[in-house]
Amino acid sequence: MKKVEAIIRKSKFEDVKRALHEADIDFFTYWDVNGVGKEKEGHIFRGAVYEANRIQRRMLSIVVRDHNLQRTIDAITKSAWTGVIGDGKIFVSDVEDVIRIRTQETGPDALYLKEDEKSVVLS
Repeated sequence: MKKVEAIIRKSKFEDVKRALHEADIDFFTYWDVNGVGKEKEGHIFRGAVYEANRIQRRMLSIVVRDHNLQRTIDAITKSAWTGVIGDGKIFVSDVEDVIRIRTQETGPDALYLKEDEKSVVLS
């Protein structure tokens, strides 16, 4: 299992969320963040000066099975891309274990609902 953490432009969040859902990555956590980057100069966009290190950011945290890693990364990179400095970063790390509190399941089985549980949740 892998943990994917992505820092993206807040303005691209809906695009990234849609791309993740289309890639069948439906469970993730996100929050607004601030940070400081290497960029020192401001940029002019539509007549307004802004600093790249002051762009509103959103951080996503996603734990996926190993076989879903590349599709998760592809969904984020394609949908978050603008081609301008400040598009963000993706960090990937190993996850030793996952425990579902409700059932005490561990490992990859604890990540997602089983098919028979989905019908109970949806009804």
